[in-house]
Amino acid sequence: MRHNVSEQIDYMAEDAEMPDFVDDVGDEENDGGDQNYNDYDMLTKVTDTSSAQARTGKDIQGIPWDRLNITRESYRRTRLQQYRNYENIPLSGDAVDKKCKQKPKGGNYYEFFHNSRAVKPMVLHFQLRNLVWATSKHDVYLMSNYSIMHWSSLSQNLTEILNFSGHVAPTEKHAGSILEGFTQTQISTLAVSDDFLVAGGFQGELACKRLDKPGVSFCTRITYEDNAITNAIEIYDALSGGMHFMASNNDCGVREYDMDAFQLVNHFCFPWPVNHTSLSPDRKLITVVGDHLDGLLTVGTVEGHLDYSFASAWHPDGRIFATGNQDKTCRVWDLRNLSNPVSVLKGNMGAVRSVRFSSNGQFLVVAESADFVHVYNTKLNYEKRQEIDFFGEISGVSLSPDDETLYVGLWDRTYASLLQFNKRNKYGYLDSFV
Repeated sequence: MRHNVSEQIDYMAEDAEMPDFVDDVGDEENDGGDQNYNDYDMLTKVTDTSSAQARTGKDIQGIPWDRLNITRESYRRTRLQQYRNYENIPLSGDAVDKKCKQKPKGGNYYEFFHNSRAVKPMVLHFQLRNLVWATSKHDVYLMSNYSIMHWSSLSQNLTEILNFSGHVAPTEKHAGSILEGFTQTQISTLAVSDDFLVAGGFQGELACKRLDKPGVSFCTRITYEDNAITNAIEIYDALSGGMHFMASNNDCGVREYDMDAFQLVNHFCFPWPVNHTSLSPDRKLITVVGDHLDGLLTVGTVEGHLDYSFASAWHPDGRIFATGNQDKTCRVWDLRNLSNPVSVLKGNMGAVRSVRFSSNGQFLVVAESADFVHVYNTKLNYEKRQEIDFFGEISGVSLSPDDETLYVGLWDRTYASLLQFNKRNKYGYLDSFV
């Protein structure tokens, strides 16, 4: 993955971020300075959007299209034409556009529930979008500036969990822990599961915290190489018992730690930077994707993507897995036949940066780098999808453990927010006779 921090910040600022809507206010209607100020104040006022308001016509992001000199439909067309998808392999997205067709829309699996404008998710590296994690249908952890925040959709409270802008040091003593800690750490990726939180940094830092205890449990730098950024983290129950986590790094390494003593258990080396790994449900197989066209599996290699991959996930059945790529596709694979993908799921305009299977295996959530999240019905062989459409860079997507809630983090100068979608449930009732 791209490592030069200054270059990737320039890319996000110039190409990935949506234009400032406030600049598009109709000047013809606003001649006076006071009027312009009032319009700006109104357009940028932080107001949430509820499902009831959305049903009456309010934009789910609170964008006042009726006061702008462009319609939503026109801006969507412009956005699709002008958005520049980042590619390591030139024209990989164009090649996919010529070969692949999108699956038909029509699914309606998750419906909009609430947009929380007080929550300001961030994108800290434009290729890494795993910065939103739901531990229940009401509890979400995310990155905002230098802080890891907790959002409760029940109480509508936003709480700071860890602030990396200053000094962070461990309160427990473990072998290999850096007791002096870190200062002004830039967080590149995040994982939260049960009562454990692990954050990875641009310089190979790892910070581990137990959410039921104050302070940080463990701090380390897993490598001191220049190309050290931590690209992805996965927390899981180990076969041997207890919790483990796996860190994927740009130094071509994947490292496994136990979370009791925070000791390194395994260190795997690969011929290219590793952008993401995921462990199969039976804990026997690992998918490894990175700066290579092919993906690796413990039992073989999958071929078909045209660019580098940054996402992977396993279906709960342990046979199916998915990979997300900068060629704007998510490809679904079956262990029983790795020669061809089960399905090729093409996005609208950006790289597939995040993929998630629901815990019951019914849905596959595919997030592009910006503007679109697609929900595919696995029981219909991925042939039907719901398209969730908005504007802004996606910092992460997360399903709650019970699949009842889908959260989408949006990063934008004016309209940053956390979108919440609730699962549509069909209830049937038996008639009763007396």
